[in-house]
Amino acid sequence: MSRPGRPGRFRELLAKRLGWTFADNDARQLEDLLRDRAAQHGMHVEDYLTRLDARPWEAEVTELVERLSITETYFFRHGEQFAALREDALPERIAARSAQRTLRMLSVACSSGEEAYSLAIAARQARPDPDWLISVTGVDANPQVLRKAEKAWYSTWSLRETPDTVRRRWFRQADSGYWVVDEIRRLVRFQRTNVAAPDDDLWRPEQYDVVFCRNLLMYLTPDVVSALVERMTRALVPGGFLFLGHTDSLGSNPAGLELRHSHHSFYYRRHGGPTPLQRIAPAPAASSPPVPSYAVRPEPVVPEDVYPRALDLLRQERFTDALELLTASGPGPLEPRDRLLHGVLLAHTGRLDEAVALARKLSDDNGLNPDAHQLLGLCLEDGSAVAEAIGQYRLAAYLDPGFALPRMRLGQLARRQGDDRTAAGELERALDLLAQEDDRRITLFGGGFGRIALTVLCRSELDACAVRP
Repeated sequence: MSRPGRPGRFRELLAKRLGWTFADNDARQLEDLLRDRAAQHGMHVEDYLTRLDARPWEAEVTELVERLSITETYFFRHGEQFAALREDALPERIAARSAQRTLRMLSVACSSGEEAYSLAIAARQARPDPDWLISVTGVDANPQVLRKAEKAWYSTWSLRETPDTVRRRWFRQADSGYWVVDEIRRLVRFQRTNVAAPDDDLWRPEQYDVVFCRNLLMYLTPDVVSALVERMTRALVPGGFLFLGHTDSLGSNPAGLELRHSHHSFYYRRHGGPTPLQRIAPAPAASSPPVPSYAVRPEPVVPEDVYPRALDLLRQERFTDALELLTASGPGPLEPRDRLLHGVLLAHTGRLDEAVALARKLSDDNGLNPDAHQLLGLCLEDGSAVAEAIGQYRLAAYLDPGFALPRMRLGQLARRQGDDRTAAGELERALDLLAQEDDRRITLFGGGFGRIALTVLCRSELDACAVRP
């Protein structure tokens, strides 16, 4: 039986060779794989680890990549991001490239190629005329999935989100599945790449108009994430676009990039280039109900010492006392900090409609305020508007990647909906972040639980998932 230190050393070697990181609940899977690979080579586990660490072992690393990769994907996955690509990013890049008449795109961690071909189809549909040159490069560490990508044959399941018009135009049905048509295949090339290693040609500065790198960063070590984000940013042309997964965020103001929001998606645009057609928009308000009149009443001025006293009353769950204290100071505008606390207290005292109205006003005033989105999510969830609440939690987590509590709620809601894989990913992230979570936020949004209780609760929910994030 392996000693506890062996899986840990195995994880360190995988991080060293590939830049990959694994959650604690992956320990059993890694331990089984470690024993299996050592047995395949007729080695003791310690000897296998020593060999893996000592010098390059390409064939074995390839085997590990193929055994550990998560390869599930499909065409036009997360359609809202492709809508943003079609309707915002590509028109802007086509206008900027009108002199060169070229579009270059990169799909990082492309798996079996569905994303890379989806990008090519989107660019081909947006192409103004036939003399434009379109190229898409798909990269992945797993040679097995790249062979499938190059074959360009897919099952019906891989096209489950593909519109019928796209399916009829860009695929040919045969052999109980679908072939990507040659016109699209010729636009795409694939190459094996370890994103933890430098590659001067792949990451040459200012060459790509669009980079997709979705659902990868969460599996990489922090150092590799930092290096990869820097490479991707440099490799974009000024004004080029970076799309990340919904669980991957660089926050609201990453170096060299500006945050954009449209089509219920966040994405980034590299600084520079021609003037953008549109700037970041606030969170969508089309579905927002009218703000009740009480939301625009003059609000009380709060003396400097009232906020900490009201916050302390909230910790003691004396909600009515805290609300009276906060609102007893007369008319006048409140600071965002005070208004946020006011909204939390309204929710705790059962005045949910008022709390929702105040949270919407806060997010309308500053769409980049993650706390406002978290408050709105909590209020909507209590009001059974769960889908919109999930959207608000995603906004909060995206705007502040260090914010643990929206991750925790996303994980709990995913569990409630039976999506254990998504739940495990969100809860794992929440656990990582909870230790550094701001005390004030725990008081405001922790539902009366302290840091330790939230950590125990999060761990319990994660253990119940029993799947790798």
